[in-house]
Amino acid sequence: MSASAPVSTPDLSGSGAAAPERILQRLDWQVIRRLDGLLQGDYRSLFYGYGVDFADLREYQPEDDIRYIDWNVTARMDSPYIRQYVEDREITAWFLLDLSPSVDFGTVQTQNLKRTMLIDFVTTMARLLTRHGNRVGAIFYGSRIERTIPARGGRIQVLRLVNDLLKQPRLSRAPFTDLTPLIAGGLHAIKRRALVFIISDFISAPGWERPLTLLNQRHEVLAVRLWDPREIDLPDLGPIMMEDAETGEQLYVDTHDKKFRTRFAEAARRREGALSEAFKHAGVDVLSLSTEDDLVRSIVRFATLRQQRRK
Repeated sequence: MSASAPVSTPDLSGSGAAAPERILQRLDWQVIRRLDGLLQGDYRSLFYGYGVDFADLREYQPEDDIRYIDWNVTARMDSPYIRQYVEDREITAWFLLDLSPSVDFGTVQTQNLKRTMLIDFVTTMARLLTRHGNRVGAIFYGSRIERTIPARGGRIQVLRLVNDLLKQPRLSRAPFTDLTPLIAGGLHAIKRRALVFIISDFISAPGWERPLTLLNQRHEVLAVRLWDPREIDLPDLGPIMMEDAETGEQLYVDTHDKKFRTRFAEAARRREGALSEAFKHAGVDVLSLSTEDDLVRSIVRFATLRQQRRK
């Protein structure tokens, strides 16, 4: 259940300032350039499990990246050695996109919606991948799989993804989301090993956990979990009408009631714990994206943690 508010909806129709070209230009300047500087162009920390194979060892030379020093061999040889890797010539990445009604939750006045974060993240990752000659595709899910965009490379493909996302009709009401068809659709549609981003708030009927495990056995899967702080910690707003974004069910509650806010927070903690356990069981790393997060900081934080876990 989420609180509804009588406010205007931001323009994400693809016209004016929200045009695909302008979105890409904004992210090139505000996000991608910063990522290049912070990650120094090395995106292995993000996609380390895909397409990177150990090739050889050689003695360390000045200006080599110290992150690739093999400390066990260095200790045995009494001289620093580094690992060399070869990467596949091409990565094919797929975005499995949950566009169900709950992704339109957020602070509408400032356009801090989960859908906005989804569009910015997809645009950023697609741009980073395609500019190095890789291909990207997408599967759109609303109440069912709406469309599949075949994987292709180039800047035009990025703009097509953004344009189709902006034009994707919003569902004002839908049956409660079930992510199983989206993940199972990815299992059937993606034939060759790929890098798969599942981008969702994971507010779903149960049952998606098993296909997620199967998908991760065939591909490198990263879960990108969208959330808003008000879904976890309900502010004291007094009496309000809460509305389920998926079904439209309404409930009148008094958020001034401390006991109610406590029960709400406890239910949110249980939901968070269940999600964490599901991702852990599937062996999938999770990038958590809040509507109040800075996208660059979130991606760099994720890259750092992912790199540390693989050492």
